[in-house]
Amino acid sequence: MPTVIADDGVRLDYTEHGDPSGRPVVLLAGFKAAATSWRYQLAPFSAAGYRVIAVDVRGHGASERPASGVDMARRGRDVHDVLTALDLTDVVLIGGSMGGNTIWSYVEQFGSVALSAIVIVDQTPKMLNTADWTHGFYGYDESNVDTFFATSVPDTGRGTPMWRRGMRLVRLLRVLGSAGERELAPGELALLHDHATRDWRAVIARTETPVLFVAGEQSELWPSTHARASAALAPRGRAAVIRNDGHGANLEQPAAFNRGVLDYLAEVAPARR
Repeated sequence: MPTVIADDGVRLDYTEHGDPSGRPVVLLAGFKAAATSWRYQLAPFSAAGYRVIAVDVRGHGASERPASGVDMARRGRDVHDVLTALDLTDVVLIGGSMGGNTIWSYVEQFGSVALSAIVIVDQTPKMLNTADWTHGFYGYDESNVDTFFATSVPDTGRGTPMWRRGMRLVRLLRVLGSAGERELAPGELALLHDHATRDWRAVIARTETPVLFVAGEQSELWPSTHARASAALAPRGRAAVIRNDGHGANLEQPAAFNRGVLDYLAEVAPARR
């Protein structure tokens, strides 16, 4: 498996698919998820002519797990290190869940000059619910800001029950397995808290790159209204909600996800540069 060495010496693994001369599409998975969570996107995006690069961020998948902790700023720097090491320009960044806000961390630190489009997959830019933002994590507000994620990602009781998901559940388990079942390590909890307390709305508002915000209609974590609200912040924002879809939007309804995202990219960032 090819690797990139981050600026602090940590090894980041990735896989590459499709046309080497096509526009790069870099896929960033969410909290605890490996790059293999994009398995249903690799062939369709490659067939559309893109150069598809699925990255295992540090501490995830096959990449190195350093003893020191990681925060959202470090995740953004890792994205920069990957783009720099592979000499990528005109890049489409697609991030699922925490991978979506990892993109905003990258943009905050390095700007969006290297990017041609951004796709955020079922991730609200502000997880804390406040008077001016009601599209955050269910049940998370100023009364429990320091304790809500102290030991785990709470079960919200929202979305479609697992036993009713049918093939949606089969696809999730095929890719993720039991990755979310073990107890979270202290470093993981620290990252989760940092992620939960960040607010990326100002970064979105000053990003001129075209952005598509995708929501799962039945997301377990937050209302799908976050997509439209986020798109309204962006100078070139657009929103899409996938019906009968949960938080794992690209896994549960891959055909609808792939069709919608590829149609969007054909308009704003075609495969051939």
